[in-house]
Amino acid sequence: MILVSVMYPGGAGTKFDMGYYLGHHMPLVRERWTPIGLHEAKVVRGVGTPDGGPAPFQVMALLRFESAEAFQNAAATHGQEIFGDIPKFTDVQPIVQINEFPE
Repeated sequence: MILVSVMYPGGAGTKFDMGYYLGHHMPLVRERWTPIGLHEAKVVRGVGTPDGGPAPFQVMALLRFESAEAFQNAAATHGQEIFGDIPKFTDVQPIVQINEFPE
């Protein structure tokens, strides 16, 4: 099992339309990718650091897949549609990281 983290950097002057993201983008992700390997999709919003500073990432999507190959297949199958939707809710480039759960 892997966890794909899609992290949207924050900062002054960045835009992020949470309503669109939660109401359209994430349902699109779930609709397209669940039939081809997405097990779970959660969204978290960054609120700050332990010392009171701003969160480095304003939003993160945490996507659980069976394997890196399953994610790569999902991205190849519907990635153009899903990644093409990103400019509709933000002006920042997300950072995508593949994580594994240690045994």
